[in-house]
Amino acid sequence: MSIFYTQFVVLCCYFALLLYYVHLSNAETFDYPSANLSTSWINTPSLPHSVSFTDNSTVRAILLRGTFGPKFACGFYCNGNCNSYLFAIFIVQTNSVSHITSPNIGFPQVVWSANRNNPVSINATLQFTSDGDLVLRNGDGKIAWSTNTSGKSVSGLNLTEMGNLVLYDDKNRVIWQSFDYPTDSLVPGQRLISGKKLTPSESATNWTQLNLLSLSVTDQGMFAAVDSSPPQVYEEFQVFGQKTNKEPSYVILRNGSFSLFMNSSEPSEPDMFLNVPVASSAQYARFFSDGHLRVYEWGFEGWKVVDDLLSSPGYECFYPTVCGSYGVCSSGQCSCPSTTYFEQINDRQPNLGCAVITPLSCGDSQNHNFLMLNDTTYSSFDADIKDVDLETCKLACSKNCSCKAAIFQYGPNPASGMCYLPNQVFSLINNDKEKTHYNSTIYLKVQDVPIMPNASNPDVTIPNRKEKSRTSTILWSSLGSLSGLLLIIGIGAFLAWKKRNGDEDEEDYLDQVPGMPIRFSYDDLKASTDNFSKVLGEGGFGTVFQGNLADGTIIAVKRLNGLGQVRKSFLAEVESIGSIHHVNLVRLLGFCADKSHRLLVYEFMYNGSLDKWIFHSPQDLDWQQRKKIILDIAKGLTYLHEDCTQKIIHLDIKPQNILLDQKFNAKISDFGLSKLIDRDQSKVVTTMRGTPGYLAPEWLSSVITEKADIYSFGVVLLEMLCGRRNVDHSQPEEQMHLLSIFEKKAEEDNLLDLVDNYFSNDMEFHRVEIMKMMKVAAWCLQKDYAKRPPMSMVVKIIEGTANVEHNLDFNMSDPSFLAASWKQDTQLFASVLSGPR
Repeated sequence: MSIFYTQFVVLCCYFALLLYYVHLSNAETFDYPSANLSTSWINTPSLPHSVSFTDNSTVRAILLRGTFGPKFACGFYCNGNCNSYLFAIFIVQTNSVSHITSPNIGFPQVVWSANRNNPVSINATLQFTSDGDLVLRNGDGKIAWSTNTSGKSVSGLNLTEMGNLVLYDDKNRVIWQSFDYPTDSLVPGQRLISGKKLTPSESATNWTQLNLLSLSVTDQGMFAAVDSSPPQVYEEFQVFGQKTNKEPSYVILRNGSFSLFMNSSEPSEPDMFLNVPVASSAQYARFFSDGHLRVYEWGFEGWKVVDDLLSSPGYECFYPTVCGSYGVCSSGQCSCPSTTYFEQINDRQPNLGCAVITPLSCGDSQNHNFLMLNDTTYSSFDADIKDVDLETCKLACSKNCSCKAAIFQYGPNPASGMCYLPNQVFSLINNDKEKTHYNSTIYLKVQDVPIMPNASNPDVTIPNRKEKSRTSTILWSSLGSLSGLLLIIGIGAFLAWKKRNGDEDEEDYLDQVPGMPIRFSYDDLKASTDNFSKVLGEGGFGTVFQGNLADGTIIAVKRLNGLGQVRKSFLAEVESIGSIHHVNLVRLLGFCADKSHRLLVYEFMYNGSLDKWIFHSPQDLDWQQRKKIILDIAKGLTYLHEDCTQKIIHLDIKPQNILLDQKFNAKISDFGLSKLIDRDQSKVVTTMRGTPGYLAPEWLSSVITEKADIYSFGVVLLEMLCGRRNVDHSQPEEQMHLLSIFEKKAEEDNLLDLVDNYFSNDMEFHRVEIMKMMKVAAWCLQKDYAKRPPMSMVVKIIEGTANVEHNLDFNMSDPSFLAASWKQDTQLFASVLSGPR
């Protein structure tokens, strides 16, 4: 009976399947993983293979790879009201003849998108142009995204079995691939290499990139961090040992496992193995806005989470965003640390965090106080000061205005604790010492509001002045002469005392600056530089020397000479970059403030300053190298202007202050003239400072913004494109000023005539990109600073996700301002010192 029943079931299934195939045989099959040049697709409901799902998502597939089961496809995708769309790669369930099915489970999973910060509308067009560029245009015709591969011999487009969208040439060489531009997800076989990172989207329906969190790989391991200033690492998988090759390290999801490779391109055994169940079906990993990295797998019930790589049972609070800023997490529940100083952003959603009732004010630091949270810890802890006691930790935070909390982890004895001084405070955690195995206390810096006398506070009074009596008047008059003499003597003694104590206060202050790992003695630096014998560069404020630390590290030591302005320059540089870290800023390793000696110690930059390379050195830079350097400078300025706790205006951007490492990565240096301003300030009043030829016109008013840096960036960009200095006195008078020539060529519509002859061979391949960069320079050089773009917009333009403003004013030069700038006191201008070389 059982055998008969089994045969009957099999026979029924066979006939059902046969009917299914008969039904599909009349339908058009869809299995097109490739496309040829001069192909375009319009985002309309009439587009073939447009499918809607019960989770409110819609896909309009253009290319599909594979048959039957969850497969990769690319095309237009929306989720929600579908007023906006992504051009994306997604995993969809298909039937045996490559139709995309629409079940109640197995919803499309987006694993890559081209335009998540710039979604397009209905009627948007994707064009694979005849010259090899893949261009996404919005419904109004404006470019939303492009691969920028025009003129690179592209011959075809292909979606691979691994879900990689590839542009290739007639020899099947990869010209561009989506795997090189990860978003928030990884698929099996895709590498996340050193220098790239995953950044989550705001939510499932708001695809905007959330720059607060990142997952990245270095030669030391894989790190999940809050991209604050400096970054706060909340989870890490470190690799110990020394790298033995020059290939970039990478993490890869394959065979259902995460592996991190450091020492070789394909070792037989991975350097690190993150245990994930072996995949039995389609799989991908996604980095979420809550800080989790989850691995998903397709099963009979649809997509399910098979592991959370950054989570452990019982550690649900150890995420920087779990309870928002200042929120305290206890067993997964969120609350505010105090109702006196904080209030919930949304009473119904406590996980959104807490808002500060009275914001901290650097101008009112005498009313700063500390709110103690005992037995509380933090998801990230990278000690700024080690082997200290609690009071020293609090004092360090109180002396540093950008410090928002003193987080103290107790050691075996009172003076062996570790102190962390974050500039931004995210979620706090009730310390379960059975999990952490240490004691900790957090002191949140808060602003006390001074109590002023009013009707509700009658006991608070201001003393009234009484009329002085005649006797007092006579007495004070008699003492006048003696007081004058004593005053003169006192002033002299006070000035000497102030100078001595001022230097001591400065040194005490610098000891507490977060992120300053080493304080060197003058004798140490004298020995490491072989008595300051190898000069790398010199200028108005001092000299830069090459040195070697005891561990063999090569360093650059800047010795500042003089008093007054030099002391201001020293403090400005320490305060500006002593506590910030960015890949495109030269790293300040330490300092020396020893009596009259003021020295700064930097990482050594092997290829020196940019001016040595763009003004026709024996080994000149090609176009791709110049473009990468331009992007590096723009990213560094974006960080200073938009991502730091306090906005930093550099005020001396020029080629001499752009340094290049061994791989020609560009880093901004020399912060001696910089200004720090609070986020709520839009402008700052200061005396003219900088270098003639790079100064923005608004300097005549002495009221400047970060747009002064953007003008200087425009000048540097123009110099890099043209291969000559902005002001060149060796040229005839009519050719002396590059901006004047730029204006004239713009009027003649012959801007490409200015392009540096040293990479004229690249012109045929990069004409469009070079012309775009010319327009970016013009936009940055607008006389009206309000019309200049923010540096983040410049980054987007260079990366191809935004467009240049069309309505540009090419009347940029100002002879009267140029003459005025050259007549200023040359003390600030004469310096060609470019920091570490």
